[in-house]
Amino acid sequence: MTTPIKSLRALIMAGGGGTRFWPRSRQDMPKQFLAMRGDRSLLQETADRLEGLVAPRDLMVVTGQAHVARTREQLPEIPSDMVIGEPTGRDTAPCVALAAALLARTDPDGVFFTCPADHVIEPAGLFRRALQAAAQVVEEHPRAFVTIGVPPTFPSTGYGYIQRGQPLSGRLGVEAFRVRSFREKPPLEVARDYVANGEYLWNAGIFAWKPRAVLDALAAHKPALRDGVMRIAEAWDTPQRDSVMANIFPTLEKVSIDYALLEKHDEVVVLGAPFQWDDVGSWLALERLNPQDTHGNTIQADHVGIRTRGCVVVAPKGRTIATLGVENLLIIEDGDCLLIARKEDESAVKEIVEELRRTGRKDRL
Repeated sequence: MTTPIKSLRALIMAGGGGTRFWPRSRQDMPKQFLAMRGDRSLLQETADRLEGLVAPRDLMVVTGQAHVARTREQLPEIPSDMVIGEPTGRDTAPCVALAAALLARTDPDGVFFTCPADHVIEPAGLFRRALQAAAQVVEEHPRAFVTIGVPPTFPSTGYGYIQRGQPLSGRLGVEAFRVRSFREKPPLEVARDYVANGEYLWNAGIFAWKPRAVLDALAAHKPALRDGVMRIAEAWDTPQRDSVMANIFPTLEKVSIDYALLEKHDEVVVLGAPFQWDDVGSWLALERLNPQDTHGNTIQADHVGIRTRGCVVVAPKGRTIATLGVENLLIIEDGDCLLIARKEDESAVKEIVEELRRTGRKDRL
């Protein structure tokens, strides 16, 4: 017999910088606010996928303080007070912890989902089915942290992995397993072993849990972090909200939710994703999301190419990119910057951002 689900809420985490998507992703317009396909941004697509499962009034978005206005503009259906600006980025654990503390004020035993704002997932119907299955597991196991793992399609060195353990009874046709271990981003040979082994899933960073369970785990493993977000939550409906948030949030430990809780918790369940997933982590995502021409090029530009193969070419309207005798390059023009790199170095684009920051070129960030 399935336990009835009392309420469903969701946290959309929209605070990332998208540095591997430079130069299109900038400080004032990180990638979650960009449209990779069609007219809807990645953030809007994330909210769209939750439609019919979570009511707009029960969606919370945590983003950078500088992006609150843009978030409200892109998601006008969400109540403005449910868009929360972080004074400074502190990684995912403080973000989740704050959401849990705020939700626990009115519904500590409801289920809430945690979804990154910059993924491409389809079809949306299978995504919602997986979340419904995750919510059922959480209702039946109130202490459980439930995560979604994606069956790997290639040996990625850019994703973390989840090792499946003992199988559990599935829900809604979605497989469920105890989590045996979390694995960091591996070198290529190890990633190949993971794919061949069949026990490993990509860690998509999508979770279902109860606010009370998150806060209890924080008390056990990160008590200072819990104390900090509880102080913010206590001041939330008072005139001191902004000052308390500004004073306390920047002092919280900068740590991912995986390190802070997932790897320490004793009741973690992974569901096998029945949907297609891409975290749009770098420019090569365009190859996975778009068709190629007869020479293997992915073109989003007015492009003239001669003896050009396997390139990703992107430019704004009104600009023409011409290539001659080149292969396997990223050629990305946006605004006042042009990126040219070998495709094999795509994961290192963030080093350019770090160098620009180090040399004081903030006007290009």
